[in-house]
Amino acid sequence: MAIALRTLFRFGPLIFAFGFLAPLIAQIIEALEVTPPFGLAPLTVGLVLAGVLGLAAQLRGRWV
Repeated sequence: MAIALRTLFRFGPLIFAFGFLAPLIAQIIEALEVTPPFGLAPLTVGLVLAGVLGLAAQLRGRWV
């Protein structure tokens, strides 16, 4: 159980990015009535942006 929690917390920035930031970004895009490029869905854009931010936080070890 401890190994599972340690592994889960190691990927915390990515879990936060995909679980919280991606839907938040998608809702902001929809609320502002912005049309995503290339006909992408707002959630797809949110997943890509959140993935980039989460990966940067994962590699750097911090969000800021």
